[in-house]
Amino acid sequence: MLKHITIRNFALIEKVEIDFPGGFSVITGETGHGKSVFLGAVAMLLGERSDAKAIRDGADRCVIEGTFDISGFGLETLFEENDLDYDAECIIRRELAASGRSRAFVNDTPVNVSVLKEIGARLIDIHSQHQNLLLGDRNYQLGVLDTIAGNKKQLLEYKECYKEYTSLQRELVERKEALEASRRDEEWLRFQLDEIEAAAPKSGELEELEQELQELSHAEEIQAALYGACNAIDSDERSMLQAVREAAAALSRVSAHYAAAGELADRLESNYIELKDCCEEMQQRAGRVQFAPARLEFVENRVAQIYSLLKKHKVEDVDGLLALAQDYAAKLDSITNGDEDIKELEKRIAKVCEELTAMAYALTAVRKESAAVLQEKITAILVNLGMPKIRFEVDFRPVAGFTTTGCDNVVFLFSANSSSAPQPLSDVASGGEMARVMLALKSLIASGSKQPTLIFDEVDTGVSGILAERMGRIMQQMACGLSQVMSITHLPQVAALGANHYKVYKEETAKGTVTNIVCLDGEERVREIAQMMSGEQLTGAAIDNARELLAKG
Repeated sequence: MLKHITIRNFALIEKVEIDFPGGFSVITGETGHGKSVFLGAVAMLLGERSDAKAIRDGADRCVIEGTFDISGFGLETLFEENDLDYDAECIIRRELAASGRSRAFVNDTPVNVSVLKEIGARLIDIHSQHQNLLLGDRNYQLGVLDTIAGNKKQLLEYKECYKEYTSLQRELVERKEALEASRRDEEWLRFQLDEIEAAAPKSGELEELEQELQELSHAEEIQAALYGACNAIDSDERSMLQAVREAAAALSRVSAHYAAAGELADRLESNYIELKDCCEEMQQRAGRVQFAPARLEFVENRVAQIYSLLKKHKVEDVDGLLALAQDYAAKLDSITNGDEDIKELEKRIAKVCEELTAMAYALTAVRKESAAVLQEKITAILVNLGMPKIRFEVDFRPVAGFTTTGCDNVVFLFSANSSSAPQPLSDVASGGEMARVMLALKSLIASGSKQPTLIFDEVDTGVSGILAERMGRIMQQMACGLSQVMSITHLPQVAALGANHYKVYKEETAKGTVTNIVCLDGEERVREIAQMMSGEQLTGAAIDNARELLAKG
């Protein structure tokens, strides 16, 4: 529930800080003094759209901060899903700069407005007069019935099954379309695969062939270079090997007298062995290198064949070509087995459909059972609210196929007169009747909605006297099921029933007109309720009546 709110520089509010206890609270004040401003600030705190025009004239930004007690309302999962630290005391802050930039924080962690709105919807339900239009929304009507039925777990299970069913249906359509497309391309796919398989390229083959092609294309040049290098090292006219050997021998002869000569001789001997080994290998390689026109032609053709395939299939290497061949083979295999796969998928869909049908029927059954209870209770409340001839019915109209909420189309039917047949509520109910129906519904779903705070914005407009008191009693009783109920009201009968009373008023200051909110107690409250009955001219009778109303509350 909302424990405390601070509002700075919002519309006509310069700075207001209010503590809110639990139970039933009322907010009063003359028309135009700022009750809607307070409600607007709360709505902005909960994630409603912000507008820089809401900033108080002369201020560079406005700040609204609320402290909430959220223990026991099952919000832990919601906080976890949004990567927010959960604490029993939650602080929400909304800041709006004159530039239009808005920032939101939950427990000092920046959040998107969408996240703030999601959390705010679970903290406070603001019921304004325009919300009565929801009564014409079939989804809202069904949601009310589900809340009364308490079938949240059952509905979640159905939705999971429905999600699986629709997912399988999409998969079936995709598979059929893919199979049909594949069959159109089957001949082309088989030709492409046969062409690659006929060429039988191997991983790494192209690199080896390109190297061999270089050798075959330059065989005579390579052979001449090898023989030339060998002759340069060891020829009949002048042998480099013999010269190195002789130099090593000469140094060895004086090594006993000159140690450095022995080291140099060893190094020359090592060079002699290496040169001799190189010379022998060059002779061997020169013997193996031969000009082979037939082999050259084969390698050239093979390289050209592989490059042609790479270019045709737009891949970079043989490995890409082999992967493509595997893909072609898999597609051809899926064509061969496609019908069987689709039949298996259809069997699976049929099984899930049976489960979904059973769940939908079960939902309908529990809804119809709860509808009877809803009709009885709503009728009783509305009779108490001055509608003695009321007829309220829940009409079930089946829908074709499945929806996200089952197979039911629920319509609330209404008639204020016993002589008139019930018609869709939104078509025949007046504004005052809609307000009373909505209050009755809210009173029934309050305890099951897990909503910490409910704020009514002039829900009692258009009623007076005993009906006003009865509407107030309903809100008073709702506070027992919820943590907190607030009512913005013009009626003294409702105001007297609040456990807590707040007054919104305007005053002129050196900085201009400002709106303030104060908590009334004792005689202040008596005078406020008396003024609501008699106007500015307080009479003794009005004060006595105010005391009497408060005593009854």
